[in-house]
Formats: sequence, C-alpha cells, structure tokens
Amino acid sequence: MKNILFLFLIGFFTLANGQAKKGTQKNTEATAAQILRKPEVPILCYHRIRNILPSDGENMRTYSVTPANFAQQMKTLSDAGFHSIPPSQLYEYLLHDGVLPPKSILLTFDDTREEQYRLADAEMKKYGFKGVFFIMTVSINRPGYLTKVQIKNLSDNGHTIGAHTWDHHLVTKYIGTDWTIQLTKPKKQLEDITGKAVDFFAYPSGIWNPAAITQLKNKNYQLAFILSNKRDSIAPQYTIRRMIVAGTWSTDRMLKAMQSTFNK
Repeated sequence: MKNILFLFLIGFFTLANGQAKKGTQKNTEATAAQILRKPEVPILCYHRIRNILPSDGENMRTYSVTPANFAQQMKTLSDAGFHSIPPSQLYEYLLHDGVLPPKSILLTFDDTREEQYRLADAEMKKYGFKGVFFIMTVSINRPGYLTKVQIKNLSDNGHTIGAHTWDHHLVTKYIGTDWTIQLTKPKKQLEDITGKAVDFFAYPSGIWNPAAITQLKNKNYQLAFILSNKRDSIAPQYTIRRMIVAGTWSTDRMLKAMQSTFNK
C-alpha cells in the first residue's frame, strides 16, 4: 500500500511540475529579435471590391479589386493550398511559438466598406477562408459602409474585427485626447457591437511612430499592422507588414508579389 501511495505521489508531482512548466512557457514571450527571425506570414490587404469605372483615377484603380478578380484570387489561393488564419493565431506564433498550418495567410480588409460584407465574405466562404476587418468607427451605418448588424454578423461567422481608428487620421498627428478618440473609443465601440475583445489594430496608410506603439500597448492591443515598409526592431509585433493587393494586378502578379514581399 505504501509503495502504491508513493508511486501515486511521484506521478502527481511529475504531472503538476510538467503543467507548471507548460504554463510558464506559455507566459514567456519571444524577444523582438526572435520575432524578427521568424518567417513572415503573407498578409494581404484589400480596400474596395468593385468594378472599375471610366471616371476612376489612378488611386481608385489601385485600391479597387474587381469582384471577378477577387473571386479568382480566392480560388487560386485555395487551389494552391493556402489556409487563412486569424490574427490571434499569428499572435501565438510570434509571441509564444505557436504552430501554424502549412501555407498560412491572413486576408485583411480596411476602411469599413459595405461590399466587403456583401461580396468578399460570400467569396471567402466558398473556401472556408476567414478575414480580418479593420473598422473606422466614424463610418459605421453610413451609406456604402458596414452597419453594426453586418459587423456583428461578420464576427459571429468567425471573422475577426479590428480597429482602424475613428476617422483614419494618421497616428503621427495625435496629441492629447486624440489617443482616446482614435484608439480607446473605437475599441470599446467595436467590443460593444461584437461582444468580443478587439485586440488588433491597423494604422491608417500604414504609417506609425514609437508614440503610437506605446499607446497601443497601454490600451491592450496585441498586434498592429502596417503596410510593406520596414518593421520596428524594438516592438515588431506592433509593425506587422501587409501587402496591398493592387486592382491593376493579375492573379499571377499578386502571387509573385506575395513571394517577393514575404520570401515565401
């Protein structure tokens, strides 16, 4: 009986010690240098999903992907074996050495446009893809923009809702209460709409500065996304690179740009 009790206690403390170590490892975050050494996950950034009009200028043509091209891009990514992941999984990969599926990718959408719900969501659904929708809260419920109901539906259907400031002003221009107006209040409003934590942020125009990183940390954002410029060497999780998919690109050109941008 004593031998059985002794073996039970040994097993119990071994298991408890293992769980403690596992918990400790999970709470240990990667250093900036470790994050920067990890292979980047390709992250695509979309804005408008709409047909090009003869009156469209160069900027609108760049930021507008036609519905037909978007559909082709999603099918090509699926056929090539890509798996969309949420930013929470990217966070675990970067900070806690979480395991990613092969050929992981993030599909992100900026600026709160209504066609992202009407067209992009339906197309992604065909392939089991999920996206990240970065919302400017000033635009919610305005004509041509996402409604509260649509944002809630996107969240309920497994997409991620992130913040994209109140009105798209550059973070490099903020002073005083701007940080509350542009970072704190949008986070709270989106959390009230979705019933979920809003942990992710996209900088307007991809432009950032160290002051913004400090504020994002203080306001409990976990990751922040720029465009394809250089990452910060001190807090790379707050300068994660994305690639804008230009409306003038073919699908083949998009794939080549992904490879060159993210070294995949």
